Amino acid sequence: MTARADRQDALASVLDRAAVTRAEVGMRFPLFADPCDGRWTTTGRGSWTGGFWAGLLWLRARWTGAAEDRAAASSCMARLAPWADADTATRGLILWYGTALAADDGAAAALRERAARACLESWDPDLGLVPWGSALGGPRLLARVDGVPGMVQLLAAAGGEGVAAAGSHLHRHLDLSLGAGGAGGGLPRPAWAFDQGVGWRPCTDPPSGWSRGRAWLLLAVADALNRPEAADWRPERLRAVVERLLAEGDVLAGPFVPPAEESRPEGPLDTSAAAITAVALLKLSRLGGPGASELSSRAGAVLDHLVGTQMSDGHGGRPHGMLLNGCYDAGRGTAVRHELIWGDFFLALGLAAVGGLVDVSEV
Repeated sequence: MTARADRQDALASVLDRAAVTRAEVGMRFPLFADPCDGRWTTTGRGSWTGGFWAGLLWLRARWTGAAEDRAAASSCMARLAPWADADTATRGLILWYGTALAADDGAAAALRERAARACLESWDPDLGLVPWGSALGGPRLLARVDGVPGMVQLLAAAGGEGVAAAGSHLHRHLDLSLGAGGAGGGLPRPAWAFDQGVGWRPCTDPPSGWSRGRAWLLLAVADALNRPEAADWRPERLRAVVERLLAEGDVLAGPFVPPAEESRPEGPLDTSAAAITAVALLKLSRLGGPGASELSSRAGAVLDHLVGTQMSDGHGGRPHGMLLNGCYDAGRGTAVRHELIWGDFFLALGLAAVGGLVDVSEV
């Protein structure tokens, strides 16, 4: 069987798994699934991951073309609407990825527009970003790298002021995570807290070397470079950041699946970080240039590795189509070898992109 056929079979498995999950969870949102039996831990409102479940359902609807699947995706997306006014920078993850695949859907466009305006209202000109917020608990004045993907696109959708706020949000996070200019050395620092009178200070949780820290940053920069507003967002610096993240993370030659924490190479892996990275590489390859072929090839190799070594085959009591060995939180020991809903989403998105089902630069 060719790699193309393998990838399409794998996409079918992930999207068929989504249909099984939909029946299992009902009106709730899947978060992570037990690696032994595939049973999901769920949340009622979706938390920061709800957009990935809606996005996965939209992918299934696009794949099948069935009215039933489209209705299910639309219903799930509608349940995310309260998050538009929530005080959290994860609205980017929730409301961009929960709506971006809903082609020609008026409700999705309206929700995205509402979220864009609300996020712009939350932008703090003194901090230069949309703060992490209080909706998920903990301190409000944080800057975390998982508050960047999707947020840049949402802010930009709010028009001229939004485009400026989006650039500021992105570059302030890069300044903090990578150092001013983004050209320094050392592991990215994924989280910072702001103290009045003191300024920004690095947080220890998540730690430097967190697998998804680099993956989220790479995705956010790839997203920005693929936007029509990229010329307003210091593209030369963004390309330098890409080179740094690729080089320091050994992204093009290192292990296909990184450890969840770089300081614990023998600890849990994180397939979700690998899937996010593969999508980021596909987005970067769409920009063209002399390195585009290598980026595309590496993305395909990562996807093939996940499909060939990390997906369940339906034996041993596990459902078919699970992306295993995702790590929710290594430090707290939460779901360290599990199927994660965002891992499934990015794996499916990557497979759909290489198969021509979606234009990854538009998601």
